[in-house]
Amino acid sequence: MVHAIIGAQWGDEGKGKIVDLLSQKSDCVVRFHGGNNAGHTIVNSLGTFPLHLIPSGIFNTKAKVYISNGVVIDIGILLEEIKMLKDVLPDFSKRLFISPRCHVIMPYHKILDGLYEEAKGKIKTGTTGRGIGPVHADKVSYNGIRLFDLMDPKRFRERLSIILPLKNKIIVALGGKPLSLDEVYQDQLKKFRKIRVFVKDTFTPLLQASSSNKRILAEGAQGMFLDNDWGTYPFVTASSILPGNINIGAGIPISYIKKITGVTKAYITRVGAGPFPTELAGDDGENLRKIGHEFGATTGRPRRCGWLDLELLRFSASINGFTDLAITKLDVLDSFKTIKLCLGYTYKGRKISYVECDAFMLSQVKPVLKEVKGWNRSTSQIKKYKDLPKEAKKYLAEIERHIGIPISIISVGPERNQTIIC
Repeated sequence: MVHAIIGAQWGDEGKGKIVDLLSQKSDCVVRFHGGNNAGHTIVNSLGTFPLHLIPSGIFNTKAKVYISNGVVIDIGILLEEIKMLKDVLPDFSKRLFISPRCHVIMPYHKILDGLYEEAKGKIKTGTTGRGIGPVHADKVSYNGIRLFDLMDPKRFRERLSIILPLKNKIIVALGGKPLSLDEVYQDQLKKFRKIRVFVKDTFTPLLQASSSNKRILAEGAQGMFLDNDWGTYPFVTASSILPGNINIGAGIPISYIKKITGVTKAYITRVGAGPFPTELAGDDGENLRKIGHEFGATTGRPRRCGWLDLELLRFSASINGFTDLAITKLDVLDSFKTIKLCLGYTYKGRKISYVECDAFMLSQVKPVLKEVKGWNRSTSQIKKYKDLPKEAKKYLAEIERHIGIPISIISVGPERNQTIIC
């Protein structure tokens, strides 16, 4: 079966740890969307590994891992990850598959990303600056360059000689310096040759694995409310986060998706601009940031922190069809005497749901908060649900009651063994 792992908030929910944990019993792990704007940090006996493109399941040496067509690739970043992993893992050239249909993040995409943000001034989106938006824009406007193109140097140069002059005109108009065709061509081709061994068809082996009942883990990137359609547009990413994108971004028929786990922190965070109804500006927010080490794995930016938003989580569970929840960073709340949960919103004096709001309205809502008692006891070494403090159990039960689906996994620390299976 296919088991999808989907971020239920604004990303940074701890999906990497959950994928790393579940991949130990998986035959295949696949990244189906996003790019190196996603960051999954894996902590295991080999060390700490921030991954941005290679699926977190790479540490299961028996599993095959796939970067499928829905992922956009910065070849330089990919090479850095491959080098890092080669130092600690056996040869994985026969386990890592990268689709030739993947679009390539070119140097001009990153330059334009920064220039566009600068031009927006006060209304900038708060992108990661990795070129994700511009490469997706080129993909849908037929100006993209794929790994397929780099497999044929002549074709690659022909396409680049048409596209780069157009990009240079925009770069210069926005105050940047034009790029050299020869330099871009030679640099990208040189990098591509170093990953060529991994570039293979991903559709056929994934379809065969699906139809032969292999255990496939689909590793989502970012989070539900960064979805291009259903998130807090325009403060979103360029791809779809929903499980249906597994079919588009990896070619796996949706009928094979049998389990969808939503991953959520015990509180909520956001990086960059955009509405955040339960954001905490005082001591509680700062304590969450410090205790939870809330700094972006991709950008290093401090994350905005707030109480868990059950209105967002309910919508996320409904639209994604979550079968269960994984709660991460429960231990971060260990020292809080009281904790609050957002049960819903009001807007201009009336009750309103997330789906009725656009980003502007969401920035104006008032959260309806419920205060619950904290547990004031460390949970980081607890291995069984029955051993959790009664207040922690009540907190988790409150989440289950409002969302209507069971909690299957509780994470109480970054290590793989700091996990409670319910």
